[in-house]
Amino acid sequence: MAATTMHSAIGSVQAHRAQISSSSQNGMGSFSVKMVSKCFGIDMRLLGRGNYCSRGLKLGGVHASTSSIADSVQAPSNSKTTDSQKKSNETALILIRHGESLWNEKNLFTGCVDVPLTKKGVEEAIEAGKRISNIPVDMIYTSALIRAQMTAMLAMTQHRRKKVPIIMHNESEQAKTWSQMYSEETQNQSIPVVTAWQLNERMYGELQGLNKQETADKFGKEKVHEWRRSYDIPPPNGESLEMCAERAVAYFKEHIEPQLVNGKHVMIAAHGNSLRSIIMYLDKLTSQEVISLELSTGIPMLYIFKEGKFIRRGSPVAPSEASVYAYTRTLAQYRQKLDEMVN
Repeated sequence: MAATTMHSAIGSVQAHRAQISSSSQNGMGSFSVKMVSKCFGIDMRLLGRGNYCSRGLKLGGVHASTSSIADSVQAPSNSKTTDSQKKSNETALILIRHGESLWNEKNLFTGCVDVPLTKKGVEEAIEAGKRISNIPVDMIYTSALIRAQMTAMLAMTQHRRKKVPIIMHNESEQAKTWSQMYSEETQNQSIPVVTAWQLNERMYGELQGLNKQETADKFGKEKVHEWRRSYDIPPPNGESLEMCAERAVAYFKEHIEPQLVNGKHVMIAAHGNSLRSIIMYLDKLTSQEVISLELSTGIPMLYIFKEGKFIRRGSPVAPSEASVYAYTRTLAQYRQKLDEMVN
């Protein structure tokens, strides 16, 4: 079902920027974004709430077990990890745009307005969870908005590891104290969920709450298209994609990337523009390439972080898992261990 909702997505890798030396250094090769209408294939060769838009909460440290992809699947009684465990040389990064929201359904500019999912959005989130059910997740990051948090929680109900996602409340000492767990076994069977306003959708300013078609009729299609799709031109009293990227990428580099370096497998549930910003960083897109990038609701993307490089493994193209991701050897080992636990 989720695949049929995909309007367009990142396409195949193409070598169009011949004179960019950094592309060969990052091991991925040069590429440009190619739009497709229904699905796209995988490059097998690479096989807390508050004023969300203006300020953030100081996040305390979150500790998740450090383990390799294959070693992170253990029976509950053996799930304790130690500091001497070997860090993984390969970690998974999953990106999911939230499922359809009530304002998506009404064709309204949403931005930083906190709107929940529709029934279809709930189904998209559950379907996304099925597609990543065999991929390890040690930590989850979401925006401060409920539609992203709902998507993350619903997706994890489908994961075969059956760990419980728990939102970390670090907004005050009292909040941290009141939400503390006192069972080590329970903590080992939990996944910390960190919410951050920096991962919020682009703030659309005076467009928020307006119907997109009516706004185009009032201001003209070209002007509204410029507000929505240009890189550095913001809507009235809102954020441009460039401004959104400044906060989202800075947060990713400061808080999320170090978790991947330390061997943790991370899922990010966020929004079209905050995720586009992060993908721009991961795939080294230009400002012209990123404005052509569309992400459909509820469609997970998988990256592998290895030796300091991000390698895109693909997105779903069919309901069967075999068509979802080109698994690495360690991901395949992880799934095998999951199968052994069940059997």
